[in-house]
Amino acid sequence: MTTMAPATSVDDSPTGDEMLGARVRGLRKARGLTLTQLAEAAALSHPFLSQLERGLARPSMASLERLARALGTSRVELIAASEPRRTDADAEPSFVLADEGAIGPYAEGTARLLADGPRRFEPLEFSGSNAAPGDHYIHEEDEFLTVLEGTIVISFGPFGERRLTVGDSVYCRSGTPHRWHSPDGSPYRLLIVKELVHGSVDDGSQGDT
Repeated sequence: MTTMAPATSVDDSPTGDEMLGARVRGLRKARGLTLTQLAEAAALSHPFLSQLERGLARPSMASLERLARALGTSRVELIAASEPRRTDADAEPSFVLADEGAIGPYAEGTARLLADGPRRFEPLEFSGSNAAPGDHYIHEEDEFLTVLEGTIVISFGPFGERRLTVGDSVYCRSGTPHRWHSPDGSPYRLLIVKELVHGSVDDGSQGDT
């Protein structure tokens, strides 16, 4: 009598590196960039970026920051993309409690992601105290911002700048350069809601397109 070996289950779910690579690839394609163009913008090598998009390489924090800026996103959002997500079939509400949510660098401060699972926009809580404005960010998604604590001066490049205090809000359209800072270096806190880019997860196809 022949004894059959027990069946082994194979986990086909993507790894964190593969999910990060898919997110980078989707953002790159949504921006209309080739691998070469993104590699140049982020000061990374073409072969390394190709491996990263396929989940075969892991970037350092410095490389991830350059990549995030070149894509008009943030390091915390890219890192969060590598974490397991709920499926679209899971319709239950997703709760993020006060001591939860991915936290990491965002622009000149720190952001905490306020939602998990499938979603159509990205709500974040941003904390900072930077007196220096930093670089303007430009991305393809619309963005809403309201001041929860403190005061900021927000610049829109050719559209000038405005001083915002608690309760003030602004809606920024796609492609508008923007950056903000504290006029005296005091701490401030913002609620930011970003539109999620379409095509951020693709079919996994490769190629310098």
